[in-house]
Amino acid sequence: MLVETRPVDLQAKLFRGFSDPSRLSILEVLRGGPASVSDIVARTGLSQPNASNHLRCLTECGLVLGQQQGRFVHYRLSDPRIDKLMALSDELVAGPARLVDSCANYGSRG
Repeated sequence: MLVETRPVDLQAKLFRGFSDPSRLSILEVLRGGPASVSDIVARTGLSQPNASNHLRCLTECGLVLGQQQGRFVHYRLSDPRIDKLMALSDELVAGPARLVDSCANYGSRG
């Protein structure tokens, strides 16, 4: 018997993808346009293996696309709405959700 996944469960899974600071850092870089792993490493401070692992996760979840260009793969956001979602989250944490940093229910920083 197949169990249908509820939309709220898919949304929760999507937001878990956004919940990691390393993945958010990568997405932030890609908001500026396509970038190679070495560009992402330089701009985020992540190690190359760590960045590659997170890029694999983001690619498998459909949030990022990679395109081979010569010896390098250049990654980009898969949909412009990801940039819009991140811009909206910037607005929310600057306004209505500004207290999220002190919320004990979401755990500690970083």
